[in-house]
Amino acid sequence: MKAAVYEGNDQLVVKEVPTPTAGPGEVLVRVRACAVCGSDIRIYHHGNPRVVPPAVIGHEIAGDVVQVGEGVEGFRVGDRVASGADVPCGVCPACRDGRGNNCPVNYAIGYQFPGGFAEYILFNKTTVDFGPLHHIPEGLSYEEAAMAEPLACTINGLELVWLGVGESIVIIGAGPAGLLMAQLARHMGATRIILAQRSKARLEMAREYDVDALIATEQEDLEARVMQETNGLGADVVVTACASPDAQEAAVRLAAMRGRVNFFGGLPKGSRPITVDSNVIHYREIFVTGSHGSVPRQHKAALGLLACGAVKAQGLITHRLGLDDILQAFELVETRKGMKVIVEP
Repeated sequence: MKAAVYEGNDQLVVKEVPTPTAGPGEVLVRVRACAVCGSDIRIYHHGNPRVVPPAVIGHEIAGDVVQVGEGVEGFRVGDRVASGADVPCGVCPACRDGRGNNCPVNYAIGYQFPGGFAEYILFNKTTVDFGPLHHIPEGLSYEEAAMAEPLACTINGLELVWLGVGESIVIIGAGPAGLLMAQLARHMGATRIILAQRSKARLEMAREYDVDALIATEQEDLEARVMQETNGLGADVVVTACASPDAQEAAVRLAAMRGRVNFFGGLPKGSRPITVDSNVIHYREIFVTGSHGSVPRQHKAALGLLACGAVKAQGLITHRLGLDDILQAFELVETRKGMKVIVEP
């Protein structure tokens, strides 16, 4: 089969590799769509301790089951399936409690386990038994189903800040995750959604997604505008859907009394430490949370949200390229010339 193989930093080579076969408890899938995530680009440039080259990365995946190993129940040849990233080990206390993304082993597709930038992907027994491998609902395309992985992550983020009906939310970052989160927030009952982004040009796409206020932070004062939009109270929930220390620092100042803050976007290695006035947290009784990845039930829920139209992903997909053009796909995402880019092996 053909695969894009990560062979070291800044080395991604498309070449022929052996096609895997499904052993006992395993499922082999023909990949139809694998979306590019910012973390794929970070691995490409800087590596990751969980990715040992040569390796196939990519974790936003949808395709067709083509082979089922002995003992597998629930999957048949011909099934359309999609996969998330985080795979619970299934045996540690965190995984047994349903918190597989907090697993100390921290298995993930496209990290320790082979990813989706290949014609075929083998899901091992651990993934089949405990992981985020689910059937694609009828009527949902492969490329939309691949978007269930990032949507599942936004479900995790908003669950951790208990977004409630009638509340306000500020989302800093209008990339794919920010726009998925804005739609999810509306579905969860938010009545005031404020989206902030440095570039005004990127904000234009957000106008299609039922957002109440758009703030271009290169041209406006973020804090002043948020206070204006919330009658001087601040937002009930603030999420940083970007990799910015400045955004994380601002998020605490934007939160209302007993507001909840979620650091959704991680910071690149080498970023400066953030500085926060802890008295703001103390006197406003602000809850500051982080979120990382998702768990299998959230991935399944994401597929359902996409299938029923509560969250629309199709409009976020700006480019579709073949596996041979994967470096172009990475460039489109990295330079922000594309929003969500799909690789079709």
